[in-house]
Amino acid sequence: MAFAATLLAKKCRSLPQSLANSTNIDIRTAVEIADRKNDSVPKSWGVDSSGIESTDPQKILHGGGLLPVGGAEATGGYKGYGLSAMVEIFCGILGGAHYGPNVRKWMDTSVEADLGQCFIAIDPEAFAPGFAERMQDLITTLRNLPQTTEAAGDVLVPGDPEAEHLKLCDRLGGIPYHPNQIEFAKNLATTLGVPEMKVKS
Repeated sequence: MAFAATLLAKKCRSLPQSLANSTNIDIRTAVEIADRKNDSVPKSWGVDSSGIESTDPQKILHGGGLLPVGGAEATGGYKGYGLSAMVEIFCGILGGAHYGPNVRKWMDTSVEADLGQCFIAIDPEAFAPGFAERMQDLITTLRNLPQTTEAAGDVLVPGDPEAEHLKLCDRLGGIPYHPNQIEFAKNLATTLGVPEMKVKS
């Protein structure tokens, strides 16, 4: 589920105002990366094969599953569950594609995926005037919100972390990867019989 809106270019320090969210606590690839790094994940991310919350990526990936946004019911997971159902309706039911348990399992290539997509474009000019200016005012307001004494850095808005990461990649002349991810990519290249990606030390 993603949303993007334009900002005033001269005042925008980040990418166009953008928000891309999985309706799970975190996308499955984040759990896979944690597994490759031998890291644990937050308790609210997923469950084991018994449906019990787990911090072990292996138990989540093999027989378990991801929790919806909000985690368990007591922490508002029912709201993420509702958002997930909304996405299924727009992308699966409405689009005539697979939905729910009918979608093929992750990493399974034995059947066609048949994943539906839903794109909605809204022309701000068809509504109240001054969209870009008012949008910029909202962003400025958010960035100037008071912070707790424990907070580090500036208040961010969607799009800021991605813009900062792009700057980091420009400074490094490439994309930084964890050594275990690089090793995984090398093994995958060998398995597929394709050239390994070039790595700078």
